[in-house]
Amino acid sequence: MKKNILSAVMLGLLCIGPLQAQELFLNPMPQEYAINQDGIDIPAQYRMLADDNDALSPAIGLLERVMPGENEEASFRVCIGIKGDKNIKKYARHIPAKAEGYYLKIDKESITIAANDARGAYYGVQTLAQLLALPQLPLIEITDYPDIPYRGVVEGFYGTPWSHEARLSQLDFYGRNKMNTYIYGPKDDPYHRTPHWRKPYPEKEAAQLRELVEKAKENNVIFYWAIHPGQDIKWNEEDRQNLLDKFESMYQLGVRGFAVFFDDISGEGTQADKQAELLNYLDDYFVKVKGDVAPLILCPTEYNKAWSNVAGGYLTTLGNKLNAGIQIMWTGDDVVASIDHPTFEFINPLIKRKAYIWWNYPVSDFVQDHLLMGAVYGNATDIQDDAIAFVSNPMEHAEASKIALYGIAAYTWNMDDYDPQQVWEKAICDLMPAHAPYLRTFAIHNADLGPNRYNFRRDESENIRPALEVLLQSYKEGKMPDEKTFRQVEKECHDICTASDRLLTADENPMLINEIAPWLIRFKVLGMFGKEVLNVLQKQDLGQTKEAGEAYLQAQAWHSYLQWTDKLLNQQAQQPGAECGSKVLLPALEALFEVAASRQEKIE
Repeated sequence: MKKNILSAVMLGLLCIGPLQAQELFLNPMPQEYAINQDGIDIPAQYRMLADDNDALSPAIGLLERVMPGENEEASFRVCIGIKGDKNIKKYARHIPAKAEGYYLKIDKESITIAANDARGAYYGVQTLAQLLALPQLPLIEITDYPDIPYRGVVEGFYGTPWSHEARLSQLDFYGRNKMNTYIYGPKDDPYHRTPHWRKPYPEKEAAQLRELVEKAKENNVIFYWAIHPGQDIKWNEEDRQNLLDKFESMYQLGVRGFAVFFDDISGEGTQADKQAELLNYLDDYFVKVKGDVAPLILCPTEYNKAWSNVAGGYLTTLGNKLNAGIQIMWTGDDVVASIDHPTFEFINPLIKRKAYIWWNYPVSDFVQDHLLMGAVYGNATDIQDDAIAFVSNPMEHAEASKIALYGIAAYTWNMDDYDPQQVWEKAICDLMPAHAPYLRTFAIHNADLGPNRYNFRRDESENIRPALEVLLQSYKEGKMPDEKTFRQVEKECHDICTASDRLLTADENPMLINEIAPWLIRFKVLGMFGKEVLNVLQKQDLGQTKEAGEAYLQAQAWHSYLQWTDKLLNQQAQQPGAECGSKVLLPALEALFEVAASRQEKIE
């Protein structure tokens, strides 16, 4: 039974801005914690107590950045160590016997971080960093560890790969939120797949990859480099050596994690026995020989249940022949699907190991006219013992993807205490603290995928859906609408316009605004369309014939603007356009516009 004791005033993470009350929300939420209502002032100086242990360097480096003021003469102590260090010996019984686990205690005289391993110590400091954002440090004890061993992101989408700057920002984000895995595998990197997977990266690209590897190391993230050779691979000694040579060139850049992708291919490259033979060779003669390389990952050709032919033996061949340490990726019952316990009941026995989940959300390469900025939900919270890993495939919009990734970090760390709505609210604060209310309004109406071949849908516009339904039903039945309901919808349209204006002109998080600008323009037009439709209906209700006619012409104009924005914005995408509120809001406003048009015809 987890022990979670929290005083009533300690709820929620502070958004940067005017302080209302001391609040606490850690992302991810710890497994166990006990907190006292009392707190202490953040010490201006402290004395560091740590053994001479090179493995602690990343944690100590982070500690010195988030808590400056180290002074050997200070009375306040900060004690940090890894299990076995003399410095934390008396806290050994508190350290969770879990990889990446840590124990954090803050009392009136000291802060103690005692960890099971180096990454655990780093995560203990990351938790402390979040607590340091409060006006006072709470007196607290935390015992913490992750539910899923490998957690993070696979950049594996089709379309424009992330920029170098976006990747650097992502790696910092992973460190803060305790995600330990980043898999580099953008489908449109020619040196990752056909035609140039056999060739080394040019000097500029190689230098950038080296910088990413160093940034990953700084954030205690395993940087996996993936190769995708299956479309034109030759099952011969030459190509086997080509793979080894490419791995070696990446190793020299600092890469210490490798993956081989055989997804989305046809032809000779799809043979399970050949894939297994190749992966075992790479495992035996590269991974094991190096000694400092993370477990090898395979993305198979049959990577989901809908595309699998169990009778054909592909998955069972991998399960029987692949070395036990090689991890196998799986997307679930379909390419895009929620993950639950039956997911693993199907796949784990076939591959004879715990599946490595590649979750295709919030990836939008098949619905590029939509932004997916809603809460992360739908996956089971009882799969801690079924999966070896859970990584998200995000959108090509790196900054906008952080809302979902914030939720994935929370979910994979502590499933029992995961609250999708609460985490979503805090993700918005984390991404744009000074403009959080406006970003929230935007994200509420930019969550669903629209109709898609996987029939994977998300809730959208839930805050206004009931009022829209009541309002539309009243007008369809020829009844006067409830004043409160009408004003609620009117206010939402006003808020949409305000949010669009404030975000487009914000100087906070310019990378995010640049990504979502087409949708912000569309969002403003949608809000103006809604406002004018309501204006038409109101003037009609009041019998103001002339005013209603003028308002109707304006509503027609905004409706044309809507059509033009879809034709002009985001046109380089495979699915061009920029849809907002397409599941609930836009259909409801269109239906209200039809009612207004029908009534206007009778008036005229």
